[in-house]
Amino acid sequence: MLKPELNEIKKLFTPKKCSVNRICGCYVDGEKNIKTTFSESFLNLPDDETFKYFEIMRKALSGTIGKTALNMEFPAAAESEGGTQEFLYRLRESKLKDDGLLASFYDRVIENFEYVGNYLILLVHDTYDVPLKTTDGIVNDDASDTVYDYILCTICPVNLTKSALSYDIESNGFHNRIRDWVVEMPEAGFLFPAFNDRASDIHSIMYYVKDSEELYDVFLNEVLGCVPTLTAKAQKESFRVIIDQTLDNNADFDTVNEIYGELTKLETEHKEKQIAEPLTLNKDTVKKIFERSGVKDENMKVFDEVYDAAVGKETELFAGNLHTSRSLEVKTPDIVIKVNPERADLIHTSIIDGKKCIVIEMNDNVELNGLDVTL
Repeated sequence: MLKPELNEIKKLFTPKKCSVNRICGCYVDGEKNIKTTFSESFLNLPDDETFKYFEIMRKALSGTIGKTALNMEFPAAAESEGGTQEFLYRLRESKLKDDGLLASFYDRVIENFEYVGNYLILLVHDTYDVPLKTTDGIVNDDASDTVYDYILCTICPVNLTKSALSYDIESNGFHNRIRDWVVEMPEAGFLFPAFNDRASDIHSIMYYVKDSEELYDVFLNEVLGCVPTLTAKAQKESFRVIIDQTLDNNADFDTVNEIYGELTKLETEHKEKQIAEPLTLNKDTVKKIFERSGVKDENMKVFDEVYDAAVGKETELFAGNLHTSRSLEVKTPDIVIKVNPERADLIHTSIIDGKKCIVIEMNDNVELNGLDVTL
């Protein structure tokens, strides 16, 4: 799924466009005991409750592709009888009206979702008549040639509000506030099937996590049947390892600067083409970046081996995970310099008066602590 497709589904969670027909829930305490369950028509809920549920559902579709919103494909085994995808398919086909399937799903989540504290498992079912979209992007709401039948699951922490003083209208005074158990925004969730190319893709799933460094691997593997991927932080660290080991643990400033400069160029070109899909890099693309950055042939001989060991031969990396696109950081024990990545060419190294120096080309507009200074 791409961002426009995520947004299209997210826009359904409003009073005017809502077609969600059923909502189910299971409240679990910190000891993994089921406290209560519910299952009812979504349209029968009071307006003030539906707005809260809309907020939760939209949040699960608000992640950054490749970081907190992950497109995942089911392995073949998951689609066989008794597999995780086959189970989710039956759950969707039941339109969340089969109590036995719901109970089995809750048990699977409780057994495999590693979370300390109380939480609420929420499931909704919806059938969306996908409007036609012309080649120039115009949406015709009155015409539809496909139906997107899906379930959305969110797992939300339930925490006790903090103790505080609050104003009481009846007594016209301030008193200790009654502490309530409050449902918070989801820690994790998934959309099944994925909405790829504005249509159902039962072979894929969109997985959401609040924290890009906490993927809940056991839940991802055992409940959804998908292979955990590298986190955004792990991709960033692995890319650094690939650079360091390819350069034989002797990464010189100018070469590394060139590598990140080439990466920035690719991102800029990708953005200018207005491609909705995030920029991903396979092994061959990373190899070309290194070669264009002036990495010596003798170092490139070990690149394939280093890449395969660091991330895997077939693994692709999200360019946005490999560095901070907003700034290039140069750091010494005493100084931190942040530079626009597109102007990395303004930095180079030099020997001045026998000392190793980082040289920054400067123009006439220089500020020191917000004050314009002359050079």
